[in-house]
Amino acid sequence: MSMTWFVTGASRGLGRAWVEAALARGDSVAATARNSDDLADLAARYKDSCLPLILDVTDRAAVFAAVDTAAARFGRLDVVVSNAGYALFGAIEESDEAQSRAQFDANLFGTLWVIQAAVPHLRAQGSGHILVTSSVAGIITFPTAGVYNASKWAVEGLTETLASEVAEFGIKVTLIEPGGYATDWRGGSATHTEPRPDYDALRARMKAGPAHILGDPRATGDAILRVVDADTPPLRLILGNVGLGVARRAYADRLATWEAWAPVSEAAQGEAAG
Repeated sequence: MSMTWFVTGASRGLGRAWVEAALARGDSVAATARNSDDLADLAARYKDSCLPLILDVTDRAAVFAAVDTAAARFGRLDVVVSNAGYALFGAIEESDEAQSRAQFDANLFGTLWVIQAAVPHLRAQGSGHILVTSSVAGIITFPTAGVYNASKWAVEGLTETLASEVAEFGIKVTLIEPGGYATDWRGGSATHTEPRPDYDALRARMKAGPAHILGDPRATGDAILRVVDADTPPLRLILGNVGLGVARRAYADRLATWEAWAPVSEAAQGEAAG
């Protein structure tokens, strides 16, 4: 049976790859982007199966209207993908208030609005699957992207909590955690702080470090289809061959630190109250 999808950030990169994979196998997709021209070729190719919608996910009312429009057009929503977002690059000290708030408005609050708009429809159906694009930067952090890292860690906490709240309604939830892919994530879709010379040495060390081989966004389509087709999909799915090793090292380091400081932690419990 074919599925109906609602996908934000569908014009390029990973979102585009997932929309194309869904449409190619006969599913219907409401694909959203800030510019409808970016979706014109898909709408022309797939006609009634593709509903292009203009959407800025930072506009809560617009998100609700878009989700309602998609549900009305297709009669139901089986897969809701919150993928829209971007990266702010710069040291934490360099990130000004406007840039930092805009980063959270898109990455965190945009995701929150999509979830809040979709859940009533999925709950009424008694089924559905919400996918939220996080990042390997939602598992670990890397310098000169602190506000971006923080937004993805917030998305992880939001989405994990959602999974525990909506399971009884028949709603599945999955966090998608991509590694590095050959998209414009560092290019046209990114924003940058005004650099301070204090961080020039750090940036130089990072630039001189080993180069990462970027993955092909088109290769992720099959992985996403397998997740939405699974009877028991994972809460988290890493995309690419880098993230799992990074996660192993990060969690091993955290556990080792907590264990080393366990006596201090336990002493901080104090005497039992009452």
